[in-house]
Amino acid sequence: MAQRISLTQYLVEQQREHGHIPGQLRLLIEVVARACKRIAISVNKGALGEVLGSAGSENVQGEVQKKLDIIANEVLVEANEWGGHLAAMASEEMDSIHVVPNRYPQGEYLLLFDPLDGSSNIDVNVSIGTIFSVLRKVDNHPGVSEQDFLQPGRRQAAAGYCVYGPQTTLVLTVGRGVAMFTLDREQGSWVLTAENVTIPEDTKEFAINMSNMRHWDAPVKRYIDECLAGKEGVRGKDFNMRWVASMVADVHRILTRGGIFMYPWDKREPDKPGKLRLMYEANPMSFLVEQAGGMSTNARERIMDIQPAKLHERVSVVLGSKNEVQRVTDYHLEADNTQR
Repeated sequence: MAQRISLTQYLVEQQREHGHIPGQLRLLIEVVARACKRIAISVNKGALGEVLGSAGSENVQGEVQKKLDIIANEVLVEANEWGGHLAAMASEEMDSIHVVPNRYPQGEYLLLFDPLDGSSNIDVNVSIGTIFSVLRKVDNHPGVSEQDFLQPGRRQAAAGYCVYGPQTTLVLTVGRGVAMFTLDREQGSWVLTAENVTIPEDTKEFAINMSNMRHWDAPVKRYIDECLAGKEGVRGKDFNMRWVASMVADVHRILTRGGIFMYPWDKREPDKPGKLRLMYEANPMSFLVEQAGGMSTNARERIMDIQPAKLHERVSVVLGSKNEVQRVTDYHLEADNTQR
């Protein structure tokens, strides 16, 4: 039987043997991973833990919060604020940043997270997850402000997500490829189960919310119409559609076997560039996808090159198998040039 490599051993090797990460970053990732184990326990209990249903409140985006949204947020904040690795945190469920209290030492890193992605699936027992992104506090000025977080995604020191499904899986990048760890519930440890994850450049699967078709821009309609036309159409092959309504679950499928995920701008809220959040959803997922050989754009430019203007900024997302993402991006750029 092959030796099982734990998350701790993997991170120590990244630090000690390869010099890819500093010790403080290694410890921070381990704290996040432990917090995800605690969240997994609450998710798995479901109705038995009285954690299902609405909390009767809204987050800063005006979205109704589920009980598990709040629980997961509290778990991540409490786990990370005292370790000395962080200066501050930001979350989908908090209006502004959470600065590490003065009673604890402050570190050099900033943590952003969506504590529970895919909340609409909680009560129906479909896969949901936690997304996180790690940045360095760039300047040595005293204190920390929201401005410190407004860095383009290419500056991420690490990113990952944990998907709470039939298996609980942690997916991680520290900028040297993508690794997957499965939670061994009997041992309580994360075990390396996939390394150097690679997304195929071509695919026959797309993920998009088809109910919004009437609101899409012309380039998105063009691409999806070509997919739906199948072998008889210009693409000359049949496509399958997948849509879980949980970005973590959809991206995990793409990292596992390829595909393209799209959450584009649409005409329902024309003043908003998209629905997904740039800082703690699109950027970490883009980092993972690119590290696996895929591509991620806002349909016109690389997502990780976008300079954020505010903490809860939204963005259009097209990510996954490189050749398909490039095709969708080309369609948008072609349409832009035609309109000039």
